[in-house]
Amino acid sequence: MLTEKDQNTDEHWMQEALLEAAKAEALSEIPVGAIVVLDGEIVGRGYNCPISSVDPTAHAEIQALRDAASRVGNYRLPGATLYVTLEPCSMCAGAIVHSRVERVVFAAIEPKSGVVESQGRFFDAPFLNHKVQCCGGVLQEAASQQISQFFQYRREQKKRLKRLSSPSREE
Repeated sequence: MLTEKDQNTDEHWMQEALLEAAKAEALSEIPVGAIVVLDGEIVGRGYNCPISSVDPTAHAEIQALRDAASRVGNYRLPGATLYVTLEPCSMCAGAIVHSRVERVVFAAIEPKSGVVESQGRFFDAPFLNHKVQCCGGVLQEAASQQISQFFQYRREQKKRLKRLSSPSREE
């Protein structure tokens, strides 16, 4: 049984975000999940679904922020922590600032489009009117493995389809 102290660790909350990522994977979306925690309670949940929702903004962070704002009844979420399984992109980082999230905790880095560490330090930009605390690498191995396995499966699936669609040499 989890104690109250165990429930308020970054690892505990990141496990919840990983469960959200599994929901994205079940829809054949890139497995990224996010939750928003305020006062020791999950107030928002989200997972990647831009393909299935036909919405380019339907990243896990955006979904979780929308859910949290709706539940709290305010578009601002001061004191909240966003847990996400992959380093946020520029769109999500902007939404995090606008929502006034206090802290972002992410698992895996995103070397191509992550803007917290990988492609710059967006939250340190001097023009921002809100500063966000950041912590990366929480359950990084689990999140990285989840994403890597997803893409490995997609590559294998693509190869199978290619083999099935190409004419046999024996014909």
